[in-house]
Amino acid sequence: MRVKPSKLFLLIPLAFLIIFFYVPLVSILKTGLWENGLTLKHISAVLANDYHRRVILFTIGQAVASTLLTLALGLPGAYIFARYDFPGKGSIKAVLTVPFVMPSVMVALGYILLFGKSGFVTQLLGRDLGIIYSWKGILLAHAFYNFPIVIRMVSSLWQRVNPHYEEAAMALGARGWTLFRKVTLPMISPAIFASAMLTFVFCFLSFSIPLIIGGYRYATIEVDIFTSIMVLLDFKTGSALAIIQILLSMAFMYLYLRALDAYAKREEQRVFRKPAPFTRRDWLSLKGLLVGVYSLIVFVFIVSPLLAVLYDSLRFNEAWSLEWYRRIFSTEYNPMFGATTLDAVRNSLTFGLATIFLSVLVALPIAYALHRWEFKGKRLFDVLVMLPLASSAITLGLGYIRVFHTTPLYFTAWIIIAAHTVIAYPFVLRAVSTSLKKIRPNLWEAALSLGAREWKAFLRVELPLALGGVIVGAIFAFAISIAELGATYMLAKPEYTTMTVAIYKFLGARQFGSASALAVLLMAVSTLSFLIIDRIGEEVW
Repeated sequence: MRVKPSKLFLLIPLAFLIIFFYVPLVSILKTGLWENGLTLKHISAVLANDYHRRVILFTIGQAVASTLLTLALGLPGAYIFARYDFPGKGSIKAVLTVPFVMPSVMVALGYILLFGKSGFVTQLLGRDLGIIYSWKGILLAHAFYNFPIVIRMVSSLWQRVNPHYEEAAMALGARGWTLFRKVTLPMISPAIFASAMLTFVFCFLSFSIPLIIGGYRYATIEVDIFTSIMVLLDFKTGSALAIIQILLSMAFMYLYLRALDAYAKREEQRVFRKPAPFTRRDWLSLKGLLVGVYSLIVFVFIVSPLLAVLYDSLRFNEAWSLEWYRRIFSTEYNPMFGATTLDAVRNSLTFGLATIFLSVLVALPIAYALHRWEFKGKRLFDVLVMLPLASSAITLGLGYIRVFHTTPLYFTAWIIIAAHTVIAYPFVLRAVSTSLKKIRPNLWEAALSLGAREWKAFLRVELPLALGGVIVGAIFAFAISIAELGATYMLAKPEYTTMTVAIYKFLGARQFGSASALAVLLMAVSTLSFLIIDRIGEEVW
């Protein structure tokens, strides 16, 4: 039987995922479930332990609370961006999206500078609010990270709500809350649920925020796995915890994918409501007052950590100075993490560019197969190729240690690039898939009728039209790569230190000025990335 070249091309990304994701995943399953035969004693021991059980319950609880807080912050912003137009709207939306790919250590640094014992807010109020090393700090930092997801997904669908439905309801007497509850809310509910589930998954798999801001008192499953492996060298317990985490995150990810289908169908609506201009009269009304209060809340809890890091990077010995920047770029300055800062910058850029190439190479054939082919088990295939999104960097690092520690690949740059690719490629896949769904199928059919082969029709017709999604996915892959900490920290030799790992080690050494200066560089790269995304106009969620 002759196999089409287009189907053979799919073997490349599948082979990559099998080697660098599924084999490490199976290794974790084997470590936690096999000991002279199949056993559940390690999982039972974890569930019977008071500490581990409390960690699991706290992980779920904080993820639920973080999601609710994120929705509370994001939904008003989604309404404002969907319904109103104002100067600088695109740039503001892009800047507000930057937190999503900010390194978690930078977020932790921002909150320490604001709410720590010597923080700006603590000194201003004259008392410690108890945010650092508490569950409150974890929730705030998670909301900081994830509220852009809610704003982008919900505002995108809200703009596509057909105004005729609302006009008909208003003609029948519906107003205010009744109009929103009975007409608008059902129309935007797929976006709300999909963004909530994605936020929940990210908060459930969070590592650096609970570790730095919560401490071991408020450890999550991720922190527990990391401690078991890297501190206690207990691979059995770490693997058992990872299995529990994988099972839970798979269930949550399945719900997210179901919600994403409903969201995608609603987003296909051709109706696009033009936002109304926000006039001077609006600013002087009650509506303007509410928008102002909301903007202040967003500024305090979302923008202020970024500004705190920027401010701290420009202060040296109580004076304005670029000394911290001079130090991190000075070849004479040799930090404690085993490589110069310039080496860390070079490593981050190298890993980021390599991640772009590999993640696009992996995602394109899979996106094409999901878009163009109909086959039995397609839903299961979609879940399996998106499974890396439901797997944590710490779990991936554990799997790589188990599988590759005796191979020449271990402790090389390639294993870090492979880990970054596995973490980033689901975002590329979703960005490309979203673009392909927007292409009219008759264009592809016309190319076939003119004699083009299936793969040539894709390369010549569909891929150029989906190029915006490819670029957006590539930018996300780069930004996620340079922000990654967990797997890199577990797998990198000192000479492969990245900017994010360097920031984390600066924090551990209490060198906040150097950490802030390096974090500002990452912030600048992320802001530029999302300005490009907003210019292209594609969505990745």
